[in-house]
Amino acid sequence: MNLKTLTRRNVLAFAAAAATLPAAVLAQDNRPIEWVVGYAAGGGSDVVARTVADAMGKTLGQTIIINNKPGAATNIAAGYVASAKDTGHMLFTADFATLAANPWLFSKLPYNAEKDFIPVGMLARFPLLLVVHPSVPAKDFKEFAAWVKAQTNPVGFASAGIGSPHHLAGELLRERTGLKLQHVAYRGAAPAVQDLLGGQVPFGLIDTASVQQYVQNGKLRAIGVASPSRLTTLPEIPTLIEQGVTDFTAFAWQGLVVPAGTPADLVAKYSKALQAALDSAPVKARFQALGLEGMPGSAQQMASFTRQERERWGKLVQSAGIKLD
Repeated sequence: MNLKTLTRRNVLAFAAAAATLPAAVLAQDNRPIEWVVGYAAGGGSDVVARTVADAMGKTLGQTIIINNKPGAATNIAAGYVASAKDTGHMLFTADFATLAANPWLFSKLPYNAEKDFIPVGMLARFPLLLVVHPSVPAKDFKEFAAWVKAQTNPVGFASAGIGSPHHLAGELLRERTGLKLQHVAYRGAAPAVQDLLGGQVPFGLIDTASVQQYVQNGKLRAIGVASPSRLTTLPEIPTLIEQGVTDFTAFAWQGLVVPAGTPADLVAKYSKALQAALDSAPVKARFQALGLEGMPGSAQQMASFTRQERERWGKLVQSAGIKLD
């Protein structure tokens, strides 16, 4: 018997056997998992990722490291993930901008929202509140609409930037009501809220994580909730639908995805760990403190949801003629 032939056969046999092993087995190398976030450290998106990553890491028995890559409405982070080679050790917070708005706002993207990512499951939604500066003489939407109509010029509304959920919610409000509104874009929710507090801009549709504390301490007045139902943290504030704004639902949201090419068994493993995290007491408590709502569900449910959101907001972006390039 030829020893060289035997050795070569053994090597080939081992390689063939390894190729048939489940990807989950091959991935058990205890390397850290990289979780990419398209926003700066310290913001709401970063806090959500770190909160959920901590819980998921314990379930998976692996370290999850947050990698912040802010800029270009998440396009920098999305492009980085879409071109990733290590598809077994990467997660990505893909949000309203990444999956629903940007495909319509930009003529060219460094990623394909439908082909470059595999859904793992939704993370959370950020309810939007229609808030006004206390100088605005309105305590409900009927009074607010009457006040807007009485103004000579269009009334400005603050947002976190062109194409942000805050901006598109304002455009949706204008479309649904016919009110004369003027978009005032800021570089993020924080500066928008500061000008709201200072009275430089009279109102905005802003996420609860950014304005809930100011509503509770009376520095801003909440006119209505853009969600389909009232919030558990602010149950006294009626929805805009309750107040006669037909078919008005808008909120910011985030989901968890992996790069295309990630093995199916790993996707299932991550999805299971995500659902356990969203159901855990520490994550629920943290979300409640931020005014967020967890969105547990399957990867398939996320795929359906993001497809519907992309179609819905695409129609609005096109009708309003909004472009970012």
